[in-house]
Amino acid sequence: MLDLYVFDRALRLVVMDALERVEVAVRAALTDHMSTVYVDPHWYTDASHFRDRGRHTGLLKIVRDSCDERLRGTPDAGEDSLVHRSALEHYLTTYGSPELPPSWLMVETLTVGQLTSAYRNLKRRSDRTAVARSIGLTAPLLESWMQTYVRVRNVCAHHGRLWNVGLGVYPAIPNSSTVAWLEEDEALPERSRKRLYPVLVSLQTALGTISPRSGWARRLHELVDSRPGMNLRGMGIPDDWADDPFWRRHLD
Repeated sequence: MLDLYVFDRALRLVVMDALERVEVAVRAALTDHMSTVYVDPHWYTDASHFRDRGRHTGLLKIVRDSCDERLRGTPDAGEDSLVHRSALEHYLTTYGSPELPPSWLMVETLTVGQLTSAYRNLKRRSDRTAVARSIGLTAPLLESWMQTYVRVRNVCAHHGRLWNVGLGVYPAIPNSSTVAWLEEDEALPERSRKRLYPVLVSLQTALGTISPRSGWARRLHELVDSRPGMNLRGMGIPDDWADDPFWRRHLD
């Protein structure tokens, strides 16, 4: 039992590493695209960019509350203090207008769930498509995968069991040849689709675009390859998973 706990902890750390990279990439893609295309670093304050006005109002409230909390919690840093003001604190204490921070600071105030909601609420399909393309995905895939990542991140952050957990929400399977995915017909059997395995595949797909030189796949393989078949089946991982060309190109 202790051995399984140690394995699950190591698995959570590996998964969290990939999740954090994807989160950073989505934050950057969203703010870079919208700020550049609309030539407006405060684009998110304009309700015309969003489908649901109520959710947009909620987004602005989240940002305002985060800014207020940051200001209230700003420590008095002495000359020799190791505490330095963040870029957001610098903006809030230096500039009186606009009231809210520019987009690249705004996205840092959002949780991954709030980030996902903001992305899904973008009004124009062209904007959602452009952001997703930066991650190597289509817009429907990015929406689906980010919803799954919210759940996975919550499990990891609360030290929950990950290897055989029922997530309840799983990443959509790509039907576009432009999106990297498993190549063998039997690489993802039906019984695996409601397990952790497609989440791991999806993370590697995203990493292949945003961090192509990452050794994440090798670290995952080293961790998983030493486990008994029972553990692999619990995660939905086929015995010969590493032989699929999708994984092989990242393992060789």
